[in-house]
Amino acid sequence: MRALRPLLIVAALLYGVYGVASIALHRSLIYPMSDQAFTDTRFERVAVPVPDGSVIDVFVYQNDIRAPVALYFMGNVGALELFRPMLNHHISKGRSVVAMTYRGGGGMAGQATEARLKSDALAVFDSLPDLVDSAAVFLHGYSLGTGLAVHVAAHRETQTVVLSAPFDKMCDLMTAASFLPACLLPVDRWVTSQDAANVIEPVLILHGSADTLIPLKHGAALAAIFETQGTPVRFVEIPGAGHTNLMRFPFYLSTLDAFLDG
Repeated sequence: MRALRPLLIVAALLYGVYGVASIALHRSLIYPMSDQAFTDTRFERVAVPVPDGSVIDVFVYQNDIRAPVALYFMGNVGALELFRPMLNHHISKGRSVVAMTYRGGGGMAGQATEARLKSDALAVFDSLPDLVDSAAVFLHGYSLGTGLAVHVAAHRETQTVVLSAPFDKMCDLMTAASFLPACLLPVDRWVTSQDAANVIEPVLILHGSADTLIPLKHGAALAAIFETQGTPVRFVEIPGAGHTNLMRFPFYLSTLDAFLDG
């Protein structure tokens, strides 16, 4: 046992160094932003002031003034161009669309953090009356964007919430990937389950059965939280779908449309 002690000390020191480095670099892993610009000329680009004194770009597509508005929060690659198919689908169904950019992504300046993105999302929601004409707004978040959608729904009144491939605690995903107790560390934890406690709007959760990035159990756990507290929620498993190919499954789109149109 005495002979193993030096090895254990070295292992502990290396683990500590690994932990410190992981904390320092965790945002580059959570927000692997693409700098690909959004070039859809159907959208108007609007600079929205945010609480820290800067502005972020928001892209607005105005359909009929009676059309519902989809406030869309994308995934963590941060380039709206990569989510054009979902934006196109909302437009094809007669909806207006407001899509928020993320700091550091899509050519935007700055560094994304959990606090900044959540503050930006609330500012964008509050600016909606100046951006688009409609009385009905629903939130649609995908992956990282589901954390923003739930945060906005917890602090503002909206019609409904659609969550595609959500997580209940991102820090649990980080723990599984890093072998570090991420939920106890000074990192961006993204504990959506905390905000979920304040959501009263109807919620649709769509999750692929073959999702390995954010496994199905995370969406199911979030649905259970909503159900337990009495929030109207529907959890739908998309058979065979992974994390990045939900749009290829007609059942995903038909379920989303039936929920929104109903």
